[in-house]
Amino acid sequence: MTSETTFEANTDTLFTPFKAGSLELNHRVVMAPLTRSRTGSDRVPTDLMREYYEQRSSAAMIISEATIISPTGAGYAFTPGIYNQAQIDGWKNITNAVQANGAKMISQLWHCGRISHPDLQPNGETPVAPSASIPGEASGQAFTEAGWQPFVEPRALTEGDIKALISDFRQAAANAKAAGFDGIEIHSANGYLLNQFLSDDVNKRTDSYGGSIENRARLLFEVLDAVSEVWPLDKIGVRVSPWNTFLEATLSDNGALYEYVITKLNEKGIAYLSVVELANDDLNRPKDKPDLPESINAFVRQYFKGPILTAGGFKAETAAAEIALGNTDMVAFGQPYIANPDLVERFKKGADLNTPDFDTFYGGDAKGYTDYPFLK
Repeated sequence: MTSETTFEANTDTLFTPFKAGSLELNHRVVMAPLTRSRTGSDRVPTDLMREYYEQRSSAAMIISEATIISPTGAGYAFTPGIYNQAQIDGWKNITNAVQANGAKMISQLWHCGRISHPDLQPNGETPVAPSASIPGEASGQAFTEAGWQPFVEPRALTEGDIKALISDFRQAAANAKAAGFDGIEIHSANGYLLNQFLSDDVNKRTDSYGGSIENRARLLFEVLDAVSEVWPLDKIGVRVSPWNTFLEATLSDNGALYEYVITKLNEKGIAYLSVVELANDDLNRPKDKPDLPESINAFVRQYFKGPILTAGGFKAETAAAEIALGNTDMVAFGQPYIANPDLVERFKKGADLNTPDFDTFYGGDAKGYTDYPFLK
């Protein structure tokens, strides 16, 4: 278990080069995808966002904040999209700036599914999901431009809708290529649409996309096949969150389902598998799962032999230890990157880290976004 590692790993490991698929990385410190809600209503990436990402481009690789693939994919106000030309152009400004400093940049493709509200949908339509299953109180409320609002019962996707959804993912992948990204990551974690399909609690379908493990995983692999028509598999990552209860996309068969999914992803030869580790996360670590492994990374490593990128409350020392254990190859940092644009330099020097301002995480302007101090 990560939090109980009994040896001190040399943090120099974090700064060794690594190749994830065909992505040549300068080191192993990655910036995690971080929703910051800094666009306007048009969801076009801004010059302020370019400054934010450029400040953090000493990372080996930056995974973009989750980016909606279509207007119907929206689940939060002021998050960016990648479905029209203005958004492509906005992202192009960002990828150019990041790559000029030697970092790779990956577009995380996102559809929120039932985690939405009619105010966030085109023409006030009802959000879509695998089934008409409304999120419970544990999921909170929808963040709209009018403020927080209760979730509504979603509409179950038809098979025709699913075909259109897959086409939206393919087009978003093409748009990411036009925007100059180095690769893409499919978001199949943390309670959003693809994770909702995996969940036998949310997904009550009786067609070929529901019921058995193979059926519930079908959409993920159809999306992967579609985007691989645009990008080679060695430039595509997939994010998963086994046993995570965030947004209530829970499973009764985590072990069996993820053994199937991860084994099949291993066979595909993707660039990397992004894993949400729970060992350091008391908030989202389930308390009533007797089958929950001490280390999600160690569980995943049994079935996935390619590059693993992990995230979840790591520090420099515990990240290096997790690599030394063989459970992961790269580590993504979230909150530390919010407050420390020069995180790599701070890790190298063993310097103190800035403290993040939680009140400015979502929405707003430069405050708590681009004004954190660098090392002098």
